[in-house]
Formats: sequence, C-alpha cells, structure tokens
Amino acid sequence: MSGSYYFVIVGHQDNPLYEQEHSRDASPKREEKQDLCQFVAHASLDLVDEHMWSTSNMYLKVVDRFNDWHVSAFVTAGKQRFIMIHDVKADDNIRQFFQEVYELYIKIAMNPFYQPNTPITSQAFHHKVKVLCRRYLI
Repeated sequence: MSGSYYFVIVGHQDNPLYEQEHSRDASPKREEKQDLCQFVAHASLDLVDEHMWSTSNMYLKVVDRFNDWHVSAFVTAGKQRFIMIHDVKADDNIRQFFQEVYELYIKIAMNPFYQPNTPITSQAFHHKVKVLCRRYLI
C-alpha cells in the first residue's frame, strides 16, 4: 500500500457513518484491501477510546499499527471518531485533513435534515472530502 489512505467516521454505537478510500496506485485487489481496512479500523476503536480519555487533544496521532499501516485518530466534541489508516507517515498533513473534515462534519451535523448517528450520504460532503484528501494526503 504505497500512498494509500482509508478514512472512516465512526459513530456512537461503533457504526460507520462515512468511509472513503484513496490510493495512488490502482490495485486489482481493492475490495479485499477495503475489507481489511474496515477490520483494522474496527479493531483499533478500543485503543482510540483509551487514548481519548488520557488526553484533552482532539487529534490523537498514531494510536495503532498493523503491518506497514499506521492508524491515526481524531475525536470530535460529540465523541464521533475519525480514523485514518495510512502507510505514509505525515502527521501534520493528517492533522490538517482531520481538522478540515471536522469543520465539514459540523456543517452536516447542524443540518436540520440530518439524523444524528446515521450514515452521511451527501454528495457535496463526499466531493469536499475528496478535494481535501488530494490537497493534504496525495
């Protein structure tokens, strides 16, 4: 996984609210890799919860590792967790990405038509996250 990123927003009941994968290379085993990324993200939730209570920072940096992948996390004020699985370590870029996605998430959460803790289906949100990924990660 060279230059690959898997981003997921996890809700209160450990349910995925949004997920997106970005990669520089086109791999034929994309579905298998996505399943593995989902598994790694779910497995790291306990570690995110531990780190969340031990610091007052929203950005938790790297909380776990799996083979060559790093798992970075960000916890919102509402306790939703942003998890990024990546193979290239770029803490400052990932922190900036998380902060800008958090601003987008706040706008979605303030929408009166959005039900809290449900999947985010907004195409505008999806497009803006893709743009942020290109700006900060790829």
